[in-house]
Amino acid sequence: MVQVSSQPLLLQLPRQVALRVTPEQFAALAAANRELRLERTATGELIVNPPTGSETGYRNWSLGGELYLWWRNAGELGKAFDSSTGFELPNGANRSPDAAWVSQARWDTLTPEQRKGFAPLCPDFVVELRSENDTLQDLRAKMEEYRENGAKLAWLIDPKNKRVEIYRPGQVVEMLDNPHQLSGETVLPGFSLSLKRIWA
Repeated sequence: MVQVSSQPLLLQLPRQVALRVTPEQFAALAAANRELRLERTATGELIVNPPTGSETGYRNWSLGGELYLWWRNAGELGKAFDSSTGFELPNGANRSPDAAWVSQARWDTLTPEQRKGFAPLCPDFVVELRSENDTLQDLRAKMEEYRENGAKLAWLIDPKNKRVEIYRPGQVVEMLDNPHQLSGETVLPGFSLSLKRIWA
């Protein structure tokens, strides 16, 4: 009997070629590839996000840690999530922001089954932290998608240019150059993010 060893086949996809998957196929792919950060656009295009570099990982850790500390001390205002969490947005896209928060009132409307999978909602608060591989065009489109799907506050943090873009419903995007801290405003009352470690 001849044994055939299977070798993984790596396929490079140009940006103009898109792989489209159904929500069911996406769920199966995500379950079988938990080590990958997969996303799916509203049109079904599969997005495979590569692992972050060390600097981005450190920044993500700092950001998530600050959100966790606020959440722990804020009481039962809602649920905070890290970058490995996927959400099914109202437009059908599956997204995984670098950090997110959902109010307790909205979380309580979900069934136990919905909470186990990709929660079918857009978080109230999202953060996207630009890494070396991210283009501003793609990230801005994602931020607009969050806003259009119900996010009340969204931060696009760009360490390379020390710039933050703040997205709010029905308002012009606010651009901040080299801010020292960001406020959670009325969405996350009392939350303040120092950008010292993010800019480092």
